[in-house]
Amino acid sequence: MHIVETVLGNASDPVWKAKLADAAVDTLELSQWDAQKNRLRKDTRNGQTIAVSLDRDAFLHDGDVLLWNEQTKKAVLCKIDLCDVLVIDLGGLQKLPADQLIERCVQLGHALGNQHWPAVVRDGFVYVPMAVNRLVMNSVMNTHHFKDITFRFAPGSEIAGLLGPAQARRLFGGTERPMDGGHSHASPDGHAHNHAHDGHHRHDHDGHCHDGHCHR
Repeated sequence: MHIVETVLGNASDPVWKAKLADAAVDTLELSQWDAQKNRLRKDTRNGQTIAVSLDRDAFLHDGDVLLWNEQTKKAVLCKIDLCDVLVIDLGGLQKLPADQLIERCVQLGHALGNQHWPAVVRDGFVYVPMAVNRLVMNSVMNTHHFKDITFRFAPGSEIAGLLGPAQARRLFGGTERPMDGGHSHASPDGHAHNHAHDGHHRHDHDGHCHDGHCHR
């Protein structure tokens, strides 16, 4: 078993790119949830057991070099499967009067909260993990048509480097798990609909109650 207490570098760095060009590379494949853990034990693709024990505020990035043997030219890299991210740009709100700016932000916050989407705000951007289908998220944003607010989708690897450890955990740690509360789906007309799980009464098309709390 190999114990990793520090990260040696990252495959994207020019120095490591040169070193790894002709190296035998093994990978420790992690989910985005596992990548937010400071301590874990897992086998690499080739069967090597790796025990990661990092400092409390440290976490792994895609491409991190965990092990390197200069003599044998063998390395173990971290490979993280990060979800895509919805990036909402709030820059267009800066030109608005304070009352309109607050109104837009409240509207956006209400819409994201209604979908039970976790979000991180940093430097004028709101980052939302792809917890549901991209078409659904796109439909929700377009349906609300937030004036002066633009959005796009970006790879998680692009966004992870912009966030601190706590924010990265909030954004990526847990999006593989079923989200509590409601969920959304896109109807044939392209609109998103939210199914609430908040204890409100729900009936089918025949008027029958399905939550056991209806009174007539």
